[in-house]
Amino acid sequence: MNLLLAEVAQATQRLADAGVPSPRNDAEELAAFVHGVKRGELHTVKDVDFDARYWEVTARREAREPLQHITGRAYFRYLELQVGPGVFVPRPETESVVGWAIDAVRAMDVVEPLIVDLCTGSGAIALALAQEVPRSRVHAVELSEDALRWTRKNVEGSRVDLRQGDALTSFTDLDGQVDLVISNPPYIPLTEWEYVQPEARDYDPELALFSGEDGLDLIRGIERTAHRLLRPGGVVVIEHADTQGGQVPWIFTEERGWADAADHPDLNNRPRFATARKAMP
Repeated sequence: MNLLLAEVAQATQRLADAGVPSPRNDAEELAAFVHGVKRGELHTVKDVDFDARYWEVTARREAREPLQHITGRAYFRYLELQVGPGVFVPRPETESVVGWAIDAVRAMDVVEPLIVDLCTGSGAIALALAQEVPRSRVHAVELSEDALRWTRKNVEGSRVDLRQGDALTSFTDLDGQVDLVISNPPYIPLTEWEYVQPEARDYDPELALFSGEDGLDLIRGIERTAHRLLRPGGVVVIEHADTQGGQVPWIFTEERGWADAADHPDLNNRPRFATARKAMP
């Protein structure tokens, strides 16, 4: 074992003791970041090339600063995104939400599907859809100027139409035309603040986390926005907390013009996102 791998083992233990959820992964990611190699190449770093900055970044992660803020990058499906203070860091569980949406769009008999991503944050969802559904027309909106500094970097050179504005009032020019509306909105109840992981509570913007006493305020608003935007037969996909399973589909009722409202599990078989289809007239 070379010096770096020995240090990674020590860093893994320190991160585990600090309560970091994925200590080995993060210790290796930090080592790769500091030494300019891939995780699978850590064994190739010579002992004389060990960089003591590794212990500086390990201490930051030990204090629960997000890994992605330290490295400045986040991975999402096939994307590498730039992230940092002011923007919500995309999570792995959202990848299954996007996977469902991609399958749904591909199943539509539409040559150039029109897609809207509400509360886009880093742009992860919009960019993944643009990349994996090549003929799609993808539009995204974000309210926060702090987040948009990162979003603009990520969407530069892509086909994504990025706008600044309120998710509930944007895209009036697309009313009744959209095939898919997708969103990972804020959905944490204000009463749950103290139980949120420090990486999110202390570093992600509050605007991207909390939404009223039960966490569903913005989702209720998005229900109306999605109904306005979608064509008849169009689909909405919206992420929610696993503790909200069963609650969100009831927002998308037949009385409000929806059909086939349902919840779907994530990779850990926990309810993670709801879908509904705009009813035909």
